[in-house]
Amino acid sequence: MKRIYFDNSSTSFPKAPGVSDAVKDMLDNGCYNINRGGYSEAYALENVVYDTREMLCELFNFDKVSNVIFTPSITYSLNYIIKGFLKKGDHVIISSMEHNAMLRPLVQLKDMGIIEFDAAKCNPDGTLNPEKVEELIKPNTKAVMMLHGSNVCGTLLPIEEVGKICKKHNIKFIVDTAQTAGVFPIDMKKMNIDTLCFTGHKSLRGPQGIGGFLISDEMATETTPLIAGGTGSFSHLEEMPSQLPDRYESGTMNLPGIVGLHAALDYLKNENSEKILEQELKIAKRFYNGIQNIKGVKTVGKDDFIERAPIVSLDFIEIDNAEAAFQLESEYGIMTRCGLHCAPRAHHTLNTYPQGTVRFSFSQFNTEEEVDFCLDAIKNILK
Repeated sequence: MKRIYFDNSSTSFPKAPGVSDAVKDMLDNGCYNINRGGYSEAYALENVVYDTREMLCELFNFDKVSNVIFTPSITYSLNYIIKGFLKKGDHVIISSMEHNAMLRPLVQLKDMGIIEFDAAKCNPDGTLNPEKVEELIKPNTKAVMMLHGSNVCGTLLPIEEVGKICKKHNIKFIVDTAQTAGVFPIDMKKMNIDTLCFTGHKSLRGPQGIGGFLISDEMATETTPLIAGGTGSFSHLEEMPSQLPDRYESGTMNLPGIVGLHAALDYLKNENSEKILEQELKIAKRFYNGIQNIKGVKTVGKDDFIERAPIVSLDFIEIDNAEAAFQLESEYGIMTRCGLHCAPRAHHTLNTYPQGTVRFSFSQFNTEEEVDFCLDAIKNILK
């Protein structure tokens, strides 16, 4: 049976050309440990890591290479910032479209009596009026923490406008770019972003297990390291060093993941991310337009592809969503993601709670033929 992958919002597949070769070459020919080994091979690998930091700075218009921090994933990045930056009595503003990677750490701190937070209510299509954020600002508001693009329906939030509000009120702005980093333009300076959290395995097209954050000097001075341990530097100190990136990178890093990410970033730079996004949106639009002619299923989120990622979520009216997803996979080889997508508040906002949706998320490697085959499969299932 032919297999069709429409679950790129979970993780992109296939990865960028060259990623697996780069990881294999490192594991086979140069699996050394940086900041520890005092030999030329380890220094050469350290140069690749430094170059990867530089590439991320260029991608996000950030000018402090030392302030690019690698973590195992964006979930770790958000936890590092949320639990390291926020202090007792602080207030935070989020949106009602957040993923649990943002929400659960905040709920933990709230339940412990450390912080409080409010969610700016988004519209039923996932869009957000920036004024909803400004209305929630209190004297003790420390930060706005917000995703850029919804993993459920693809709607983009107005982070540039929200960044202006944060600057106006002198509060920090932390952005979750899990669904957008790599293809959508993100400018930390223009958007007044103090900390940008990213993952390497989605639109950046790198391997799983590598993510990170880019943090301003001011944020860094106020953010306690969540993990402490050996850094290979300042070994005479029993405290964590103040120097970045060492301060936030204890232990041996996922060097194969960073090398894979380096290859993915190199591919994106050479291929032109604007063209890639154009291809992905073209495929997503074809699927979306085709669904409009099928009875028994409805789309959620925005009804256009302006300020929207290449994601289409469906709510099947006449059959259970899980049954539809199961039939698509078992009978037609079509892989999707069904359920609440680790974002229950988003589904409340979109009026798809508790049934969730069947999510189709596309990449540049999907084809029009795959989309048309999927549309026919949905028609057959609904018959």
